[in-house]
Amino acid sequence: MQYAFSIPELLYEEGSFGVFLLVSVVLGGGAAALAGRAVAATWRPAWQVAAYMFVLGGAVRFFHFALFDGTLLSLHYYLVDCLVCLAAGASASAPSGLARWSRNIAGSTAAAGRCAGAAKRPDVTSGQVSALKRGEHG
Repeated sequence: MQYAFSIPELLYEEGSFGVFLLVSVVLGGGAAALAGRAVAATWRPAWQVAAYMFVLGGAVRFFHFALFDGTLLSLHYYLVDCLVCLAAGASASAPSGLARWSRNIAGSTAAAGRCAGAAKRPDVTSGQVSALKRGEHG
C-alpha cells in the first residue's frame, strides 16, 4: 500500500494556500512577532515567548474556524499554527533582546568609565562626581 505525501495537506486544510498565508503567516506571524518583541522589551525569560505562542496558536486556529470553516479542534493544524507563531515570535524576540542587552551593557560601562575617571582626578569634587553618576554633564 502506498501513501501519497502532500505538503499542502500537511500545512493547511482549507482549499487555498492564500488562506493559510493570510491567517497563519500574516495575522498569526505578525501578532507573534509583536508578542516576541514585547517579551524581549520587558526583559522576560525566553520561555515565555513559547508559552504565549501556544496561546496565540489557539487564536489562529479559531480564526481558521470562524472565518474559513476550518476544524477548530485539530491537534495537527493547531501544532502547525503554533510552529508558525513560534518561528515568528522567536525570530522577532532574539534580535531585539540581544540589541537591547548590548546597548545596556555599552551604556553602563561608558557611564562607569566616566564616573571612575572623574573620581581619580583630585580637582573634581564629590558633588561633580555625583552629578556625573546621575548623568548630568556640564
